[in-house]
Amino acid sequence: MSSHVRRPAVAGMFYPADPDVLARDVDAMLAEAPVWPGEPPKALVVPHAGYVYSGPIAASGYTTLRGARGRVRRVVLLGPAHYVPVVGLAFPSVDGFETPLGIVSIDPEARRAVAELPDVVVDDAPHAPEHSLEVHLPFIQRVLGDEVTLAPFVVGRASAESVARVLDVLWGGDETVVIVSSDLSHYLDHATARQRDEQTAELIVSGLFDRLEPEDACGAYPMRGLLVAADRHGLHTTMLDLRSSGDTAGPRDRVVGYGAFALAPT
Repeated sequence: MSSHVRRPAVAGMFYPADPDVLARDVDAMLAEAPVWPGEPPKALVVPHAGYVYSGPIAASGYTTLRGARGRVRRVVLLGPAHYVPVVGLAFPSVDGFETPLGIVSIDPEARRAVAELPDVVVDDAPHAPEHSLEVHLPFIQRVLGDEVTLAPFVVGRASAESVARVLDVLWGGDETVVIVSSDLSHYLDHATARQRDEQTAELIVSGLFDRLEPEDACGAYPMRGLLVAADRHGLHTTMLDLRSSGDTAGPRDRVVGYGAFALAPT
């Protein structure tokens, strides 16, 4: 691996910077998550806040991939842009993303496959500060191993069809899993957030992508595209977890909602 890598931006803030502590914490959250009874899903929707807030909900998603270790060789990871505006989908030019646990290599075949797509741009600027992808990497490393490669996209204002087109190109078979990063409602009181998030979860489970708005889920743009692609490929969506920061580590007067969803063949 060359030195041309993206360095961690939120290690020590959103999750532990010490590799031993990080591995221990991720493993503990995975151990406490409910056991998934079926085959590993093709895709997940999981949240991206600090681990103390959303880590247990993310673990409810990632535990479903335990049986895919050694089989999944590529993760297509999409998350919303929080800091740098993006038109379409931004793919990085770097060779890998670094975490305290090591470096996840960027998949070269994915880079070539999306190079000519009209809505994909190569731009490291949106990736450099972005936490919506970074916080998932330690989970990916602990669940799927060090050999898995990454196709990461920071998604801005992009149509569902443009995101779905990218996913179709990278869909592959059992060697590829798709992960969309998204939180749900923001800064409502606990009871109101629960009601709002239950409505959003119903839209996700029902595949009603055109009714998902950024106020419902900050990852609405990549999620819309995933739901379109999932319908094309015959996937069924199951809600795994639905909680908020008020249920994990925060006050209840102003919470952020989190959900975990698995998309698998019917």
